[in-house]
Amino acid sequence: MSKYELAVVVNAQIDDEARTATVERCKELITRFGGTVGEVEDWGKKKLAYEIQKMNEAFYFFIPFEAEGTAIAEIEDRMRIMDNVIRYLCVKKDEA
Repeated sequence: MSKYELAVVVNAQIDDEARTATVERCKELITRFGGTVGEVEDWGKKKLAYEIQKMNEAFYFFIPFEAEGTAIAEIEDRMRIMDNVIRYLCVKKDEA
């Protein structure tokens, strides 16, 4: 299994409960496809570099995890259609 990090940008116009549920769904996706989730980093509300869907701010979360390479495509496919997720990026962490 390789180490990855999933960066998730969540809509700032939703309440805390919905934001927590969105992050939990992201973690469940990873475990559903055989991954193990590490400690989630909450970077809080940040100003976006450019306007996305008429929003200037969003919440940033970073989710480190380990998974097989085949699981990444499945996770990204489901992240693409998730409600309240404005942007996401999954990167492989350097082993060194």
